[in-house]
Amino acid sequence: MTDTLSTAGRVKDPGIRALYTQDSRWQAWLDVEAALAKAQAELGIIPKEAATAIAAAAHLHLFDRARVREGFERTAHTLVPLVWELGRVVGEPHGGWVHWGATTQNITTTGDLLLLRKAHGIFRAHILELLQGLAALAERSADMLMPGRTHGQHAVPITFGFKVAGWIDEMLRHLERFEQAAPRIFCAVNGGAAGTYASLGAIGPAVQEALARHLQMTSMTVPSRAIGDALTENICLLGMLAASSSRMAREIYMLMKTEFGEVEEPVPPGTVGSSTMPQKRNPKLCQDIVGFAAEIRSLVPLALEAMQTEHEADRTTTVMLDAAESRACIATGDMLARLVVVIRGLKLNPARMRANLDQGGGLIMAEAVMLDLGKIIGRQHAHDVVYDAAQTAFIESRSFATLLCDDPRVRSHLEPDAVRALLDPQNYTGLCAQMARDAARRARSIAGG
Repeated sequence: MTDTLSTAGRVKDPGIRALYTQDSRWQAWLDVEAALAKAQAELGIIPKEAATAIAAAAHLHLFDRARVREGFERTAHTLVPLVWELGRVVGEPHGGWVHWGATTQNITTTGDLLLLRKAHGIFRAHILELLQGLAALAERSADMLMPGRTHGQHAVPITFGFKVAGWIDEMLRHLERFEQAAPRIFCAVNGGAAGTYASLGAIGPAVQEALARHLQMTSMTVPSRAIGDALTENICLLGMLAASSSRMAREIYMLMKTEFGEVEEPVPPGTVGSSTMPQKRNPKLCQDIVGFAAEIRSLVPLALEAMQTEHEADRTTTVMLDAAESRACIATGDMLARLVVVIRGLKLNPARMRANLDQGGGLIMAEAVMLDLGKIIGRQHAHDVVYDAAQTAFIESRSFATLLCDDPRVRSHLEPDAVRALLDPQNYTGLCAQMARDAARRARSIAGG
C-alpha cells in the first residue's frame, strides 16, 4: 500500500519515503559517528583533531560508493563497510579513532531516531494544518442541523460542527501525546556491545550524555540493546492516530454514500470514478486513508512482538522493529496528507442533512417530548406514552405528531401547538454549536490560522 501514491497523483508525497532510503539512513548513521567523535574528544578520549577530521569526513558524498557496495556484498554487515570507508576518508593519523567504543546497534538505532524525529516534524506540520482545516469546518457548520445517529439509527438532532468538535478534540490529544513521548522516544544509546559501558568504563555515561547533547536528544538511563519500549510506543501512538484518522474518513465515506448525500470529499473536475460507470464520484481519498490506517494499526502487534528480545541483544527483533517503524511512518505520512486535503476541501450539503433529519416525521424528537411531558406525569409514564406513539408511527407509517395530539394522555397536558414546538429539531441541539466554536478556538490557539 505504501509503495505507490494513488488518487491520480493529486496528493503530494509528504516526504517520509525520502527519509527511509538507504542513503538517508547511511547519512544519519554517519551523523551519529561524527557526534560520537565530538563527544569523546570533549571528554579527552580521542584527540580533538581526530574528532574534527571525522566530522569533516562523515558525508556520504565523499565516499567511494563502489568500495562501500563491495564491502556490504562481502561482509553482509549492516554498518562495518561504512565504518571502514569513513576511516579511509579520514585517513592517517586519525582514521583509527572512528567508531571508538561503540557497537553497530548503538549507531544505527540512534541514527534512525534522527530520521524518526524528522518524520515526527512532518507529522506535526500535517496535524497542525489538519487542525486549521478542522477549525474552519467546525465554524462554518456549528449551527448546521443534521440527524445524530447511534447504533446506525436516528437518535437526537445534532449539528455537523459538533461532529467536527469531536475530531478536533482527538487530534489535539494526539499532538499532546507525541510531545509528551518525545523525550522517551528520541533517546540516544551508546552502551557498547551489551549495553554495559565495558568499552568506555566509568566515563561511558558521560560519553552518552555528550552524544545525546550533540544530537539534541535525551540519554538512555540503562543503555541495554534489549530495551525496545520507546520505539514500540511510537508505533502504538501512530496506531492511535491512524484509528482516529480512519474514524473521520469512514464517517465521511458513510455520509458521502448516495443514500445519505450529506457531505462529499473533494472531487476535482476530470476525476474519473469508473471506466464503465460515468456517474461515479467515488470517495477515493477516504478509501486511501482507511487503507493506510489499517496498515499502520496492523504494525502495532509486530512492534509489541519486537519488544521480546532475548538476552542482551537479538537482531531478530531489531529487524522486526526497523521494518515496522519505516512502514508505519511512510503510511502515516500518506494518510495525513490525504486527510488534510479531504478536510480542507470537504463539501457540506445542509439541505440534504435537513431532509434526512425530517425522514422520521419528527420521531427523532421523541426524547424532547418525553422529557417535557415527564415534568407533568413522571418520566417513566411519559416514556410509555411516547413509546406507544413512536412505535405506532413507525410500524404503521402514521404521523407521529397526530398520534401524540390525539392521545388523551398527552392532550390533557399539552396543547397541539406545544407538541409541534417540541417536534422542532432546531430547539433540541443542546450545546452543539457552543462546543463546535469552542473546539475551533482551541484548535486555532495551537495551530494558528
